[in-house]
Amino acid sequence: MKKRVTGIGGLFFKTKDPKASKDWYKKHLGFNTDDYGCTFWWKDKEGKDCSTQWSPFKDDTSYFNPSDKPYMFNYRVDDLEALLKVLKKEGVTIVGDMETYDYGKFAWILDNDNNKIELWEPIDSAFQ
Repeated sequence: MKKRVTGIGGLFFKTKDPKASKDWYKKHLGFNTDDYGCTFWWKDKEGKDCSTQWSPFKDDTSYFNPSDKPYMFNYRVDDLEALLKVLKKEGVTIVGDMETYDYGKFAWILDNDNNKIELWEPIDSAFQ
């Protein structure tokens, strides 16, 4: 099996006012924000373009459920389907079904502290 996690795909957190958070980070830290937050571009060690997403969510979002935490991490992975099979065998809780979009595949798991974690097999070229 390929490497499990290859990097951080996103940092997601709850806030009372996502627009105000995006505006604050844009003004004070120079984030290039849009409707979804801010996308940071970087290159992996092979020189391939990669992205990491920073996104504030409304504090009443159910997207982080069943976790009650005000944040969720997204990790980039190489082969999501293979990884899910391994994680299931290891007894990791898988939340819902894998979803596929033109920018990658997504699945969700719970860690040992009941934090919801989003796993993403990205297609970075879809953003360019």
